[in-house]
Amino acid sequence: MNASLSEKDSPLVNGNPDIQLVVFTLAGCELAVEIHQVREIIRVGEMTMMPKAPKFLEGIINLRGRIFPVLDFKKRFDMPQVDRTEETRILVVESKDQVLGLLVDKVVEVLKVPSSAVEPLDHTLLTIGPDYAKGMVMTQGRLILLLNLEKTFNLDDLKNLSDLESNSHREGKPLGH
Repeated sequence: MNASLSEKDSPLVNGNPDIQLVVFTLAGCELAVEIHQVREIIRVGEMTMMPKAPKFLEGIINLRGRIFPVLDFKKRFDMPQVDRTEETRILVVESKDQVLGLLVDKVVEVLKVPSSAVEPLDHTLLTIGPDYAKGMVMTQGRLILLLNLEKTFNLDDLKNLSDLESNSHREGKPLGH
């Protein structure tokens, strides 16, 4: 998965005939992000909790020297909480030069669909409004919500959190203190 691709490389923006999606589940619902936004998929490990953090910020992790926040979509969208399992993963994504982790129940597959299969969302689905979704994908009898990462989380605010943690780490202070 190539993290050097930018938003302008998105098939939804430049008119490519096909789009590749990383499909995952949250509380039994299938959602997806475009593959060019995903840097890697990792197992859930130790996270440092942040005091006074937004409810959807699970914590901060250090992955090979890079410190970034891990966010929980279920908390962000008031979805039912389920216990973590062996299949729970962190999608490490990049959007507008911000790296962050997304806690998901299970990564299902990488799916290639025609970009024409993405239908606009004009109403709230579950607790996710149309501002947070690029659309719906109907394929093989499945309905998959394609998320808009830039709108889903306020990345500028998260960048400030990440910068604060990185500075703390460089100054030798324990994370989360």
